[in-house]
Amino acid sequence: MLKFFFMIIFLMPLCFLKKMFWLVQMSMFIMFFIFSMLTINIMNYCNLGYMLGCDLISFGLILLSICICSLMIMASEKLYKYGFFIKFFMMNVIFLLIMLFMTFCTMNLFMFYLFFEGSLIPVLLLIIGWGYQPERLQAGMYLLFYTLFVSLPLLMGVFYMFNEMNCMMMYFLKFYDYNIYMLYFSMVMAFLVKMPMYFSHLWLPKAHVEAPISGSMILAGIMLKLGGYGLIRMLIFLQKISLNLNILWIIISLVGGFYISLKCLCQIDIKSLIAYSSVAHMGMVIGGIMTMNYWGYVGSYILMIGHGLCSSGLFCLANISFERLQTRGMMMSKGMLNFMPSMSLWWFLLLSSSMAAPPSLNLMGEISLINSLISWSFLSMIMLMMITFFSATYSLYLYSYTQHGEYSLGLYSFYMGLSREFLLLTLHWLPLNLLILKIDYFMIWF
Repeated sequence: MLKFFFMIIFLMPLCFLKKMFWLVQMSMFIMFFIFSMLTINIMNYCNLGYMLGCDLISFGLILLSICICSLMIMASEKLYKYGFFIKFFMMNVIFLLIMLFMTFCTMNLFMFYLFFEGSLIPVLLLIIGWGYQPERLQAGMYLLFYTLFVSLPLLMGVFYMFNEMNCMMMYFLKFYDYNIYMLYFSMVMAFLVKMPMYFSHLWLPKAHVEAPISGSMILAGIMLKLGGYGLIRMLIFLQKISLNLNILWIIISLVGGFYISLKCLCQIDIKSLIAYSSVAHMGMVIGGIMTMNYWGYVGSYILMIGHGLCSSGLFCLANISFERLQTRGMMMSKGMLNFMPSMSLWWFLLLSSSMAAPPSLNLMGEISLINSLISWSFLSMIMLMMITFFSATYSLYLYSYTQHGEYSLGLYSFYMGLSREFLLLTLHWLPLNLLILKIDYFMIWF
C-alpha cells in the first residue's frame, strides 16, 4: 500500500509546474488501473505493511476515491481555462486523495481517526475557495461544526479503548465486545453525522449547493462513504449493545428517508434536490448496517459504491447545465431537450440508475438492503415501500422538469456538450452498470 501512497505524494511537485493539469489527471487515472490490478484476498486483510493494509471494503472505497478524484480534475476544466488558482486546486485535490487513501487503508484506530478528520480540511478549502456565492462561508462553518462537534467524543472513545486493551489494530478488535452506553454513542455518532443521518443532515444540502463541482463530487462520492465505512469497522466490537440500541437509528433513518424523499419533491434547485436524494439513499445504508446481518453489510457496501458513482455523475450533469445557463433553478433550466438532446440521454441514464433500475449497482444494493431490513422487522416494509416509490418519483420529477417544457427566452447564447463532458459522464456510468457482472466479488465476503 505504501507504493501507492508514494505515487500520490510524488504527484504533488507536478502541480507547481506549468501546464501539468491534464498530466496530473492522467497520472491519477493510470494509478486507478494499477490499483485495480492488486490481488485481493476476499476473506482477510492483505497487502500488509507499516500498519497499512486493505480488505475488500477498503479496496472498493480506495478505488472509488482515486476514480472520483481524477474525474474531479476532469470536471473542473473551467478553472484551468481561467487559471483560477489552478496549482493550489490540484494540490488540494491530491492532499484530499492522500487523506482518503490513508483513511481507508490504515489498520490503526487512532490513525483512522486522524485521517478521517483530516479529510475535512481540503473539502472545506474547496467550498470556501472555489464556491460560487458568499453563503459558502456559512456552508463551510456548518460542515466544520457539525462534524467537529461529534468528533471529540470519538477521539475520547479511541483513547478509552487503547487504555483498556493496549491495542489499536482494527483486526484485533473482533476479540472484544464492549457493553458501555457512553462508548457506544461516542463511537457511533461521528459516523452518523458524516453519513448524514436525518436530524443531523442540515450541513449537507448547504455544502452541496455552495460547493464547486469538484467539491460536490467528492462530498457525494466519498465523504458520505467515510461514515458507512467507520460504522462497519466500529460495530465489530460493539455487538452486544448494538443489538439493544440499533433500533433507534434504523427507525430514524427509515422515517427520515421517507420525509427527505417528500422534501425532494419541493425543491426548485437542481443541486439541492440531488443532495437531498443522497440523504434518502444514505438512510437506507444506515438501516442496513445497523441490522448487523450479512445482507445488510453487503447491501450497504454495494449501495455506497453505486451511489458514489451515480450521485457524482448527477452533480456533473447539474454543473454542465449551470455552466451554460448560469442558474441552477429548475424554472430557468426547462426544455434542455431542445438544446442538448444527447445530454438528455445521460440525464435519463444516471437518473434511472439513481432510482435503482437494472442493471445498476444501486439495484443490487437496494435489493440486499430491503432483504436485510425486512428480515429484521416486517414493519420496515412500509417505509421501504415509500422510500423506493418516492425515489422514482423525484427522479422522474427532476428529469421531466429540466428536459421538457418551454425553454427560457433569456437564452441568447448556447453551445452543445463537449467530448470531455461526454467522457466524464461515460466514466461515471460505465462502472456503475458494468460492475453488476462481477457482483460475486461484492456478495461473497466475510
